[in-house]
Amino acid sequence: MRGQYGGPRVLLRRLREVMAEPVTAQERLDRIVVLIAANMVAEVCSVYVLRVDGDLELYATEGLNREAVHRTTMHKGEGLVGLVADEAEPVNLSDAQSHPAFAYKPETGEEIYHSFLGVPILRAGNTLGVLVVQNKSHRTYSEEEIEALQTTAMVIAEMIAGGELSGAGDGLEPVGRRPAHAFGGALSEGIGLGHVWLHEPRVVVKTFIAENTESELKRLDTALANLRASIDVLIDEGDVARAGEHRDVLEAFRMFANDRGWVRRLHEAVQTGITAEAAVERVQSDTRARMQRQTDPYLRERLHDLDDLANRLLRELVAPGKGMMTDVTDLPDNAILVARSMGPAALLDYDRTKLRGLVLEEGSASSHVAIVARALGIAAVGQIENATGLVEPGDAIIVDGLSGEVHVRPTADVERAYVDKVRFRARRQEQYRAVRDAPSTTRDGEKVQLLLNAGLLVDLPHIAETGAAGVGLFRTELQFMIAASMPKTAAQQKLYRAVLDAADGKPVTFRTLDVGGDKILPYMRNEPEENPALGWRAIRLGLDRPALLRTQIRALLNAGGGRDLRIMFPMVACVSEFDDARDIVNRELARLVKHGHPVPASVALGVMIEVPSLLFQLDEILAKVDFVSVGSNDLLQFLFAVDRGNARVSGRFDTLSPAFLRSLARIAERAKAAGKPVTLCGEMGSKPLEALTLIGLGYRSLSMSPASIGPVKAALLEADASELADFIKPLVARADGAATLRGEIEAFAAERGLQVSP
Repeated sequence: MRGQYGGPRVLLRRLREVMAEPVTAQERLDRIVVLIAANMVAEVCSVYVLRVDGDLELYATEGLNREAVHRTTMHKGEGLVGLVADEAEPVNLSDAQSHPAFAYKPETGEEIYHSFLGVPILRAGNTLGVLVVQNKSHRTYSEEEIEALQTTAMVIAEMIAGGELSGAGDGLEPVGRRPAHAFGGALSEGIGLGHVWLHEPRVVVKTFIAENTESELKRLDTALANLRASIDVLIDEGDVARAGEHRDVLEAFRMFANDRGWVRRLHEAVQTGITAEAAVERVQSDTRARMQRQTDPYLRERLHDLDDLANRLLRELVAPGKGMMTDVTDLPDNAILVARSMGPAALLDYDRTKLRGLVLEEGSASSHVAIVARALGIAAVGQIENATGLVEPGDAIIVDGLSGEVHVRPTADVERAYVDKVRFRARRQEQYRAVRDAPSTTRDGEKVQLLLNAGLLVDLPHIAETGAAGVGLFRTELQFMIAASMPKTAAQQKLYRAVLDAADGKPVTFRTLDVGGDKILPYMRNEPEENPALGWRAIRLGLDRPALLRTQIRALLNAGGGRDLRIMFPMVACVSEFDDARDIVNRELARLVKHGHPVPASVALGVMIEVPSLLFQLDEILAKVDFVSVGSNDLLQFLFAVDRGNARVSGRFDTLSPAFLRSLARIAERAKAAGKPVTLCGEMGSKPLEALTLIGLGYRSLSMSPASIGPVKAALLEADASELADFIKPLVARADGAATLRGEIEAFAAERGLQVSP
């Protein structure tokens, strides 16, 4: 049976006319429910909107008591309306009152209605409300009617998400614009206040109702064909033709793009009378709503693949042949980047002066993009589930890189609190700047060298800005990671010379290429490994591919002509590996001399102690090297057999555990006995409490991120090195089975008024 408007297809055309009328959002919603009720011959049509407190509020109705609008509410999960919202699935009943979930609301007058059809109002897989039709007669609504109601729900979802609707004035606004608060992992310290900028912007569907269904089907099929062809080209040609992570991702795309069930659902959606773009959005929103309720981590991970594929298909529909990424030149001031994931090169493409923060669905503190974020000095947080679905472009957002929190559309109170926090940090930074040029010496006269960890040209100004004594760790691999192809010798030499120039005579320690494992170069063949962190990486790769290491050594020696040069080899596990690497340096030096090229005034060679086997070869290695550095990140990882990139276990063991501190104490003692300088280069040295602990263990050289120089220096200026040693060394030597000594060391610092919070 059809109403006066002629059925679902006509409903969609009438809906388009209503959306174009110059009326308020509430008036438009009131007209929509009247239109639906007339078209579907329903005595009742109602819209319930999910509020910020989790309740569903009646926002518009045709057929129920109009005085119940903005007065009737129910909890999510309460009644049939609550069931639809909770399950994010349509509910179609011929006798609603016999259903166990039925809830009677006397103020609405709905007790006389039997049949019930409710569909969720979804956007990006998030439930924003429920759209309902009811009849007195016992009837089952047709599939065509369900489809029409779902399409209408998409239009209402845009109204809610756009902030057009307002509640009853009690402050309980629709959930589409509610504040959101999420916890993740801190990647880069700092606080960023700004507005959302999506790294991979969603296509905003503006036209929902199709003029011609056949032409929309043709557009969809053409876009699908182009999408499949583009994926085939990416897989079969270019850099990802070889096996590896990039190819695996694209193979998943190809599988989904050819999935018959997915394509059938897209066709069926278009045949209901909506545009191809609206069909893609609706199918993906329904899929996301279902998969977000899955507990299987594999299925939830596949949701990311489907999201990416749907976005690519939308791009093909609205801008054929265009890429997925946003135009980085359009970045507004005070932008907070939000992305599922991104590489370091992509982050460097953005204007640093306009960027205030970064939010990722993935990412760990040791990831490459986190390293670049710290180099840029922007707040960054990772592991925020569904980050791209929580936000809309332009939303106000706060990124707390200290606690790992993200506030989307924050309340005024939260925003004021963070403004005060930023001002406090600014005052603290002023205090740190005041001691920038002061000698880095403890109260009892012990000099502690504070150096920078670096790896990019953007790091170089920090040497002068922080008053650092030099660069204790220059990660040469970052140049390789952000390049589209293997950097030539000349390009490497240019970078190394620029670093030495910026240091202006201060020492710089270059770590040779540390790639492999989790640091994959897109232009190098990647052989899958069961335990990549323990596999073919760093010095192992360099010695097995001597041309690669030799080219880098040649660039370093040429850049260091006439100056002091320090070269360090990573992940050395036995003395013979250092011997082999040193032989390469000596051969390259001899080559320069033979051809009359300038050579460095001196070349100091060292190793990074990060593999536990070197703890039992300290005397042998110290007899051969000029210096050693401790890579606390990897040493902790290997000592406790814990993957630092795995969020489930990365925080399981503390750097202030007795076992780890004893290992560090042993290194410091043996290096001092051998008369060889030792520097700690990991993240441990960037934290004031840990830095004071290291000073107590005998370390007099620490390398850290630029932002950490001030807090660490302020702490050590107030500390007494001998007093630290008298407390720390016996504490570490004590064997009582404690998992960590953090509490006791914090209490010691508090008693002496030492500032150990950054």
